[in-house]
Amino acid sequence: MTLTTTRSICPFCGVGCGMGLRVEDNRVISVEPVPGHPVSQGQLCAKGWNAAFGVDPAQRITRPYKREGGHLVPVSWDEALSDIASQLKDFRDNDGPDSLGVISCARATNEDNYAAQKFARAVLQTPNIDHCARICHSPSVAGLAQTLGSGAMTNSMADVEQADLIVVWGADPTENHAVFGGRILRAKLNGAKLVVVDPRQTRLAKLADLYLPLTLGSNIALTNGLLHLIFREGWEDKAFLAARVDQVEALKQHVAAWTPERTAAVTGIHPALLRQFAELYARSPAAFLCYGMGITQFACGTNNVIALSNLVLACGQIGKPGAGINPLRGQNNVQGACDMGCLPNVYPGYQPVADAAVREKFSRAWNAPQPDKPGMTSLAMMHGARDGAMRAMIIAGEDPALTDPDQTEVARALKKLDLLVVLEMHLTETAKLADYILPVAAFAEKDGTFSNCERRVQRVRKAVEPPADCRTDWQIFGELARRIGVRGLDWNTSEAVFEEMCGLMPIFSAMSYARIDECHGLQWPCDAEHPDGSPVLHQTRFPLQANGRARMICVEAAEPAEMPDAEYPLAFTTQRLHFHYGCGSMTRCAPVLERETPEGLLFMHPDDAIALGLQQHSPVTIYSRRGEVDTCVELTPDLPPGLVSMPYHFHEAPCNRLTNTAQDPVTKMPELKACAVRVEKRSEA
Repeated sequence: MTLTTTRSICPFCGVGCGMGLRVEDNRVISVEPVPGHPVSQGQLCAKGWNAAFGVDPAQRITRPYKREGGHLVPVSWDEALSDIASQLKDFRDNDGPDSLGVISCARATNEDNYAAQKFARAVLQTPNIDHCARICHSPSVAGLAQTLGSGAMTNSMADVEQADLIVVWGADPTENHAVFGGRILRAKLNGAKLVVVDPRQTRLAKLADLYLPLTLGSNIALTNGLLHLIFREGWEDKAFLAARVDQVEALKQHVAAWTPERTAAVTGIHPALLRQFAELYARSPAAFLCYGMGITQFACGTNNVIALSNLVLACGQIGKPGAGINPLRGQNNVQGACDMGCLPNVYPGYQPVADAAVREKFSRAWNAPQPDKPGMTSLAMMHGARDGAMRAMIIAGEDPALTDPDQTEVARALKKLDLLVVLEMHLTETAKLADYILPVAAFAEKDGTFSNCERRVQRVRKAVEPPADCRTDWQIFGELARRIGVRGLDWNTSEAVFEEMCGLMPIFSAMSYARIDECHGLQWPCDAEHPDGSPVLHQTRFPLQANGRARMICVEAAEPAEMPDAEYPLAFTTQRLHFHYGCGSMTRCAPVLERETPEGLLFMHPDDAIALGLQQHSPVTIYSRRGEVDTCVELTPDLPPGLVSMPYHFHEAPCNRLTNTAQDPVTKMPELKACAVRVEKRSEA
């Protein structure tokens, strides 16, 4: 047989590595790195090397299924689509558009996500569209929008190699974004200083010049303490602040109370270490700050992001190479799903629903009146389903039954829906609850684009034909729209979808498939002013106010919503593992990856284990106020005593049965990173 190789993009984390798909007999048999790729530079991580297993048709859903008599049975596409379209139209016309919701997919292409939000808004006439950014980086979008005017990475990942200082805050790149983590290591070897801020002693923390093991949830206290020192010692960038930032004096007064002693009492960071970090960050010519869900997944997540932005602005570490504030996005196209408007408060290109002129623009473009209010978040949709207000939902490629907090309540809510339609490749925990499962094409079976975490839009190319009954998301939404009686989603190619969305999104207006190919990806904004894209944002002005200035905002420290007590004495947090991804639906198909970490584990400090009479791999039950989980203990000194941690990739040990639904008031981000638990030894293995 002839062996061919098709260039595409890795379907896992937000780094966006170049990947060659090696194909034989219409089957992806292996992958290879792409030499000279601007992001991955000829490298792949363990997940990327095993991507072929995740798209193997032998381990996938390849035909539509319908629930009959409590069981899922195969049906034809015609029956499935006709029945789904009929029910959706009935609910829309009789119960109202607010009774319907769509959750799109951060793993699907930009084209798929554009189609999903257009289907919700133009066909179902509902504003209820959201996706998993709600539980990862919605605070980044909201927080940075308030301070800078844009909620994405300000710099490129390659900028770590131009940085004098790299700060990794609440993130674990060598586990979650391994190829980018490797770039950080190379930059350190080449002379950059490295600071890590994290309650867990990550791999990078062990190599850092400074490691700050702050108390779980004390991020704002730490940033306010740093700012206190920076302003007190006169280390701030006075010229930058005078020229480009508002509300500086208010912030100075606000942080005046955060003395090193007070900060140390809250964060556990010694005043001398605090001062060392403050001076190093403020005086570095270029400091690259990146952060992850150790910042965002808190009930104060938006304020956490604002606090980091205050720190970056105070020191002028933005608008130049090697610097910036850089949220690391977890999934391969979570940035793109946000870009496409799969959020209840913005249209594609972050054009606000609250703006009447924007609503009129999309009403004309889609020939569909647009509601004058934002829709429900994904968690609000779950509450609506639980309470009977939500009648039907379409969930495309997400697994909230495993990845959302308080898993028991999520499953109960989904079961109460009159109609649950799931577009999926694998039989996930959410798919098991569906009334209809519609099989979708994998990334290797379709054309389109992904946006990585540095805003780089890259081409995804079809290497093989999908299994006979699998279709792309945009094709499925188009066919449902036609059967409901709405035109405008009847595209013939992914490029036609892309051209439509670029025509409606100023930040994509100069993009095309040809230009993306020519430039090896384009970073938005890519418009008439920036035809080759924008590797560094905010170089001369901030798109926040008419005067082009950024804004500092005072935020106050807050404890996690649930703290340890006598009944639940341990703090609990969540993490990812290097060898798995998301809900595990793709990586757990790979024997090599499954061998490395075959089950969920509870990570615990040896001192806590001794106190509880536990040893390595002792069977335990973990209890929280919301549920319980059985698993085994993994002893590690990387956690401080009193803090335990679990990964969320494993349906056998679903940590989100334990996590808290306390929410950030701005974004409704649940507090996945902090709750209180009790651990008890089980007698059986």
